[in-house]
Formats: sequence, C-alpha cells, structure tokens
Amino acid sequence: MDTPLLPGAAALYDAAPCGLLVADADGRLLAANGTACRWLRHEREALVGSMRFQDLLTMGGRIFHHTHLQPLLRIQHSVTEVKLQMKDGRGTVLPTMVNMTEVAGDDRMLVHISFFIAEDRHKYEQELLLQRRRLEELADRHAQDQRDLVATRAEAEDRAQFAEQLVGVVSHDIRNPLSVIHMSTVLLERGNLDAQQRAALARVGRAVVRVRHLIGDLLDFTQARLGGGISTRASDVDLHQAVADSVAELAVAYPAAILRHERLGHESCVADADRITQALGNLVSNAVSHGDPERPITVRTESTQGGFRISVHNDGTPIPPDVLPRLFEPMVRGADAGSQGVGLGLYIVAAILRAHGGTVRAESTAQAGTTFILELPRN
Repeated sequence: MDTPLLPGAAALYDAAPCGLLVADADGRLLAANGTACRWLRHEREALVGSMRFQDLLTMGGRIFHHTHLQPLLRIQHSVTEVKLQMKDGRGTVLPTMVNMTEVAGDDRMLVHISFFIAEDRHKYEQELLLQRRRLEELADRHAQDQRDLVATRAEAEDRAQFAEQLVGVVSHDIRNPLSVIHMSTVLLERGNLDAQQRAALARVGRAVVRVRHLIGDLLDFTQARLGGGISTRASDVDLHQAVADSVAELAVAYPAAILRHERLGHESCVADADRITQALGNLVSNAVSHGDPERPITVRTESTQGGFRISVHNDGTPIPPDVLPRLFEPMVRGADAGSQGVGLGLYIVAAILRAHGGTVRAESTAQAGTTFILELPRN
C-alpha cells in the first residue's frame, strides 16, 4: 500500500543522490535524472538523444572506456567503482566514481549508469600520491646519501691506510741516520771535551733516545693496525724477575721517581718478556708524567689461579671519567696533552696484551689513585 508521504518512483529517480543515466550499447544516452543534469550542467534535452556517455569523458577517460571498460562490461555485464573524469557543460573536469550494469531490454541491450562526484576522495588520493612521491624521493636521496657515505668512508680508509703505511716506512728509514747519530755521540764522548760540550752532547743523546722511542711506537702502531697485531716471541719465562729487572732499569731512567716492586708468587708464565717490559715501561712513563712525584709508583706482579697479573699504581690527579672508556685508543691522551709522545703508548700496551691473549684496564679515582692492571693467561 503506497504511503502518501513518500514521493513516487519518478520523483525518487529524478532526485536520487547520485547521477543516473541510461544508454544503449553504443553509449548514446536514452535517459538522465535531474541530479545528473545538475551535476553535468546540461539540460536534459542536450543529453538525452544527443550525446553519448563517452562524450562526457575526458580524452584519457574515453581511451580507458574504449580499451578496458567497454570490453569488461561485455564480459561480466557489470563494473563497479571505476574512477573516471567527466566534463560538465562548462568544461570543468569532475572526478567521479562510476557503476555500470548491462541489462537486456525488449529489443536491445541497455547500460544503466550511476555516478557520484568524488572530489574529496580525489583530493585524498592525490595527497596520497604526492606523499608517496615525496617518500620515494626521500628514499632515493637516502640511498644516494648512503652510497656517498660508503664512498667517502672507503676513501677515508684508503687515505688512513696510506698514511699509516707511510708512517711505518718513514719511521723505519729514519732509524739508520739515528743510529749514525747515536754512534757518533758515543765516539765523541771518548774525546777530550769541556763541560759545555759534554752537556750539549748529553742533550743530543737524550734527544736520540726520545726519537728512537717515538719511532718504536710508530712502528708498533703501524704493525698493530696494518699487520694484524703486534708480533711476539713467547717462551717460558719468570715474569716476576723480568719485571723486577725492568723496574730496576726504569729507576735509573727516572731517578727523580720513587719506584717499588712487590712480588706475590713464584710461578713462571709463557710470554714475550721483552714485549711485557715494553708495556711496563710505557705505563711507568705514564705514571711518572702524571703521578704525584712525592708518592711512590708501585709495580706489583702476582701469580693468579688462571695466569699472571701486573699492576702499576700511582697517586695524583685521577684520569677524567669521560676519558677512561677511550683511554686505549690511538691518539687519546687525556691529561697527557702536554707531555712528550704522540699518544700511542697506551694503545701499544693494549695491543701487546691482545697479542698475548690478555687484557688491560684502568681504574682511577681521587681517593685510590690510578692503577693499570694487566691480565695474562699462564699459557
């Protein structure tokens, strides 16, 4: 039973909230509701019987209709939610979503078409496409930045390796003229020299010793960085005695310092005694430079359950906490900034311990002082 409050079918069709069109198989329009006429800005008479559906499309829409939409409609008799751009009577392009259904009429096939304006959806999709393009551009830029970074890093590594090789070659070649200078000072010392000449000769001798020490550090650094680690010649050795002898020699080298050696245990150890005493010399030199000259430097050797421990302790200004984690890196000098050397001593100490399968660490506080601890495996 019809309800008088509801409009009739014709009014519902004409005022439907979407554009409704009916076309024949060739696309010629046979009917159009009021909504379609209003959106397309055409009088009904200008649409029905005069235009084809594809005439309402942009050039790209016509091509898509001919190559895809029409063949698909023939195969499955309906298509849904196809995005097409239509033009109204003023030439304005309208983004639309279209549904089409092929229906058999009395004597021919008819195509029922419904469409609605998708302006907001179009803007949303355009924004998505824009953001996608931006993302792709950022991804391309990031990839290029990564390639540039890899190339720059490789170039920097090549330069660093060349510099390290050059340091090793030059340091090795400087040893020969230094040996000549050293031998010359030895010969000159045997002659009849006055006090001023002997003082000058002594300064030359000390300078030669310092330079030879620096060259040794540079060669060890080059070997540790490029040669896979510092070389060692390990043998069964009494490290307690080797360290005691080294401390006695260091006491002569640093007459102003107070050096003590404490020994706990008697076991031997498999190690390169020369390399261990080299590391000890670097640590004692470090302690002399930065420790309290009024307080003793204590070198302790201990036989532990799993190996051997050497510690070097001094009082004085502690190592800054921010320097401790990087202390054994090359060129990290911390409080050492004003002393002689190039900041390789502690790096070489760590390299020597690694070559022995051991470790080195530092502990430093104002109350307890600074202690470097070397741990070596027994074998």
